[in-house]
Amino acid sequence: MPHGAPAVKTRATETAYDAIETMIATLKLEPNQPIVESELIQITGLGRTPIREALMQLVASGLIEQQPRRGLRVSEIRIAEHLTLIETRRVLERLIAVASAKRATRGQRDALLNCARDMVESARQGDLAGYMDADQALDRVNHEACRNPYAVQAIVPMIIQCRRFWYAFQHEGDLERGAACHLMLAEGIFNGDATAASDGADALMDSLAAFTHRVIEI
Repeated sequence: MPHGAPAVKTRATETAYDAIETMIATLKLEPNQPIVESELIQITGLGRTPIREALMQLVASGLIEQQPRRGLRVSEIRIAEHLTLIETRRVLERLIAVASAKRATRGQRDALLNCARDMVESARQGDLAGYMDADQALDRVNHEACRNPYAVQAIVPMIIQCRRFWYAFQHEGDLERGAACHLMLAEGIFNGDATAASDGADALMDSLAAFTHRVIEI
C-alpha cells in the first residue's frame, strides 16, 4: 500500500494541474486574478496538497506569479512579448514535428490525422470548443510520438500561453487557417515526411504570428 501512495499523489497533482491550467487557458481564472486555494479545492474536489503542488508547477511555467506579500496571482497576458514566445515555440515545434515524423507508431499517425480532421470540421462549423478539444488531443499524441520529453516540457507552457491568448482575442482569429496548418503538420507526420511536417509546424507558427499582429494592431 505505501508503494502505491506516491503514484496516487502524482495522479492527484496532475489532475489538479490540468484543471487549473484549463481554467487559466480559457480565462475562467483571469489575468491578475488572485489565487484562492480554498476556492480551487472546492471547484476541483481535490485536497490542499495536490492543489499546492500544481500551483507551484504553474508558477514554474510562468502561468502563475508569486508576488511578495500579495500571494499568488494569474500572470498577465503580455501582448508585446507574445511574438518572442512564438519565435521560441517555432524552434521546438519543428523539432517535435520532425521527431514525430520519424518515430510515431502507426496508431499515433492515424490518431494525429483524425485529430486534425476533427479540427477542420470544427472550424467549418465555427465550433470553438470542439476545435480546442481536438487541438489539445493532437498535441498530446504529437508529444508522445516525438519521444523527446525535454522538448515537450519546454513547449507545454508556451502552448498554454498561446491558447490563453487565443481565448482572450478569438474575435481576431481564423479557425479555418489554423485547422489547415494543423492538417498540414499531421499529414507530414502521417506520411513520415519530416520536411513536410516541419513545414506544417512553420505554417502553424506563421498563422499564430499573423494572429498576434492583428491583435497588436487593434
